[in-house]
Amino acid sequence: MGLTNAQLTAGLDAVAARDPQVARALEAVGYPEERIRETGYRTLLRTIVGQQVSVAAANAVWGRLVAQLGEDIPPRALLDADFDALRACGLSRQKQGYARSLCALIDDGALDLHALPADDEEAIAALTQVKGIGRWSAEIYLLFAEGRPDIWPAGDLAVQVGAGRIAGMEERPDERATRALAEKWRPHRGAMAIFTWHYYQNPAL
Repeated sequence: MGLTNAQLTAGLDAVAARDPQVARALEAVGYPEERIRETGYRTLLRTIVGQQVSVAAANAVWGRLVAQLGEDIPPRALLDADFDALRACGLSRQKQGYARSLCALIDDGALDLHALPADDEEAIAALTQVKGIGRWSAEIYLLFAEGRPDIWPAGDLAVQVGAGRIAGMEERPDERATRALAEKWRPHRGAMAIFTWHYYQNPAL
């Protein structure tokens, strides 16, 4: 599971105690709510289904997949489904390729989502074996599903904007600068990532 509210509070308090800019931002907008997703294959499959479409469209596709393949959408069932059946559910040729890549790795044991490497970079490398799962998607999975405390998705636009604002920067930092900026927030960068989204979305700022 992802970082709990208690873990977020503890992590952010630890960072704020040594970073006055974070302390001021925390005072201004308060603590974020936890963002938790289930661990395992279904979460990654939903990530693929949801790429480049609205939440409503992704939910509709998911509903059709469940109706076609069963509630758990077993990897073997998706692999055995033909192209037209999956297309009727709303999966494009490209997304079918991504989904089949995930299912094949799960089905043959090459990817065990319940036994990913403890090292974050090794876990990211394992997840990005899947076609269509890039570094950002892997980081989001590790943060929201596994609750890894030091994940920092520096390529995320909102994280860049939020981190830059917290640090008092006039312009949005790029991915490299955002990664460097967060070094001082180790080992609580996961809590800070969730906080940067919260800060970015706050209408009062």
